[in-house]
Amino acid sequence: MVVIRLARGGAKARPFFNIVVADKRTRRDGRFIERIGFYNPIATASEESIRIAQDRLTYWRSVGAQASPTVERLINQAAAKAA
Repeated sequence: MVVIRLARGGAKARPFFNIVVADKRTRRDGRFIERIGFYNPIATASEESIRIAQDRLTYWRSVGAQASPTVERLINQAAAKAA
């Protein structure tokens, strides 16, 4: 099964997450199929905190990829900011 989930990056006490499409059996920060966005939880007001490629998200969902609950929340948050 293919899932859309977060992969952690950044330094200690300075988290940064990539939104990736990966096989469910791989490790959280392991190999992934495609990076479709990012989430920066400690972004300042002048920095972008979340970006998701909507066309790629739509494609992966159309072929059966399921988003994790956290990624679902971030997708809804990004949609609310855009609207």
